[in-house]
Amino acid sequence: MKEFTFKINGAEYKCAVEEIGDGKAKVTVNGKNYEVETGEAQPKIAAGKTVVNAPKPAAATPAPAAPKAEPKPAAAPAAGVQVKSPLPGSVIKVLVSEGQAVKRGDTLLTLESMKMENAIMAEQDGTVKQIAVSAGQNVMQDDLLVVLG
Repeated sequence: MKEFTFKINGAEYKCAVEEIGDGKAKVTVNGKNYEVETGEAQPKIAAGKTVVNAPKPAAATPAPAAPKAEPKPAAAPAAGVQVKSPLPGSVIKVLVSEGQAVKRGDTLLTLESMKMENAIMAEQDGTVKQIAVSAGQNVMQDDLLVVLG
């Protein structure tokens, strides 16, 4: 049996590969057994044994240890000016609330990207109609952050 420890998105997974063969592998992830497809048929071998010229199995992606709360489906954006993320990152702080009046240049939220904090500012005067993100949330470039009206 070959054992590994993986860290994925901050969560640690203890994995053991018990047997590989016939396009499948028997693995244990955090004490739960899985049979995963490797995508390639090959002779059956015990983990830790070496077979010369045998294709290597594809890496298994472990399932999360505990189910997390499902994200709420995104509500349709409110009508108004959409403030979108200029780059991928993580929302550190949301500094406004819905219904709050803002002036051009006011900081709406702080976004961390590549270990730098970026102030996301209002591009015009208005009222915050919708906040589409929360602190700690990861966002991609062009994801909706705030709607101003």
